[in-house]
Amino acid sequence: MKIQPVSLESVNIVWPKIEPFFIRSLKEGGSGEYTIDQVKLRVIDGAWHVIVWVDEGNNICGAAAVQFFNRPDARVGFVVLISGRMLFSDNNCFEQLKIYMVANGATCIEGTARASVARLWSRYGFTEKHRTVGVKL
Repeated sequence: MKIQPVSLESVNIVWPKIEPFFIRSLKEGGSGEYTIDQVKLRVIDGAWHVIVWVDEGNNICGAAAVQFFNRPDARVGFVVLISGRMLFSDNNCFEQLKIYMVANGATCIEGTARASVARLWSRYGFTEKHRTVGVKL
């Protein structure tokens, strides 16, 4: 598999193919903070970048929404949503993700994840920085 960024101009064209991945991510690992319509808005207004994983036949196998932001000593590539089958079954996919992040100026990659995904990503050097909790008032 290989990573391909989706240009802002192409987001609406590929949306029907990537929407199911984002819906799955929202259901399986989401905190309930976003609806799929809100995700689409953030993607089509350019606040979140979209990358897809494609197979040899150029079929989309997974998708991620990434937000970039700056801290005083770092530029963060934050994985907001990610879903797909076997995306990180080998180091190649993660290496491609790192290349994409660096190409966009990121000096680190972060994201929130449920415990099972955190364990998976620990094999790539991720460590738990903090846990995010919340309550609606």
